[in-house]
Amino acid sequence: MGNGRVTARFVLLALVWGSSFLLIKVGDGGLSPAQVVLARLGFGAVALGLVLVVTRQRLPREAREWGHLAVLAIVLCVVPFLLFAIAEKQMSSGVASILNATTPLMTMLVTVLALPEEKLNLGRVLGLLFGFLGVVTLIGPWQRGAGGNSLHAELACLGATFCYGIGFCYLRRFVTPRGLPACSVAFGQVAIGALVMLAALPWIRTPAPHLSISIGLAMAALGAAGTGIAYVWNTTIVTAWGAVNGAAVTYLVPVVGVLLGVVLLHEHPRWNEPAGAILVVLGVLRAHGRVPGLTGRTQRASETEGRSRASSAR
Repeated sequence: MGNGRVTARFVLLALVWGSSFLLIKVGDGGLSPAQVVLARLGFGAVALGLVLVVTRQRLPREAREWGHLAVLAIVLCVVPFLLFAIAEKQMSSGVASILNATTPLMTMLVTVLALPEEKLNLGRVLGLLFGFLGVVTLIGPWQRGAGGNSLHAELACLGATFCYGIGFCYLRRFVTPRGLPACSVAFGQVAIGALVMLAALPWIRTPAPHLSISIGLAMAALGAAGTGIAYVWNTTIVTAWGAVNGAAVTYLVPVVGVLLGVVLLHEHPRWNEPAGAILVVLGVLRAHGRVPGLTGRTQRASETEGRSRASSAR
């Protein structure tokens, strides 16, 4: 595939993942958070299923493999998707997209805690400190009671990215070594997540959804594109450019999310939100060796995280 087509998919991927938070906000206007997740996973499973049929990739055959995918379905799909949908009931889509950018930092933190071979070094420590400062700036504790975002909503977003960190670490240790086709892994976890939400339908069908054309289209786009087709684009980009360069889409998602929130939802970001976003991105860059001071170990860690992201549908 030519570099121009890869570049086009990179831009489209940033637009799709950046718009996911706007689409969640639209869905929250007529659906409960659980109903948003059910729609998202349902459309995503259908889209990835069609990709599997077209590409003829095999599904996992062992019960243990499906067990690992069930774990990923919970920590990479059901729980974080639900937390973001809950959070956006009380906060802007732009802030949610910025907090989502802490995912690489959370992944690194969980990896260091869970994998003994991964050690902290100066770059990682500085990255975590920058990221922590960025999160505090975003939350703006001085704004409590002054019209700031709900602390519960902000913590829900951070809980979601921590789940992503756990999921990527689990993926690396238990799933990636099995050599399963990447699209099959994504389909398996999204489909299991959809089944989990379907099983919960008796409890989540109330309150009754208030459907409209805009909400229906938003959920179809969120699931089919943001949780389905975008995964295929991500795989193409990582294959063509490498994991580290492909992972750079992480830094564009908050920009797209904030701009779409301002233009389409008339959200009004406070000064601390872009300031916090800059600090978070600097933390991610420093922790993964993308600024001066890169070491071999941090570069390898960045490659590992990129491969993990390439094996998971967002």
